[in-house]
Amino acid sequence: MTYQFEAIDHIQLAAPKGSEEEARAFFTGVLGLEEIEKPALLRKRGGVWFRFGHYQIHIGIEEPFTPAKKAHPAFRIKDLEALKGHLRDKEYAFIEDDNLPGANRIYVYDPFGNRMEMLEWQ
Repeated sequence: MTYQFEAIDHIQLAAPKGSEEEARAFFTGVLGLEEIEKPALLRKRGGVWFRFGHYQIHIGIEEPFTPAKKAHPAFRIKDLEALKGHLRDKEYAFIEDDNLPGANRIYVYDPFGNRMEMLEWQ
């Protein structure tokens, strides 16, 4: 085999039409991610992009929209307890889960109902 997977370039989550400001409020305002500018040719499609480190999350507009309630991205978090405290301070709900041995993890739903897993391996 001559090819190999190197990394995940980005993940995409769907959102309803006209939800860009709500996405900004959550991904930047609550989670603290940096918004990045979409290429000019893609802006007309709507949506908004964010990043942390070398990773990107693209919020794409989908009509009709249906949230991803089972399929989800999982993010490794350094100091998950601090994130839990931050979410509590922002009055943003999360679900604690202890079903994965060796992991401290929670589930957070974005404003559109997409599930995201946040975990820290112990």
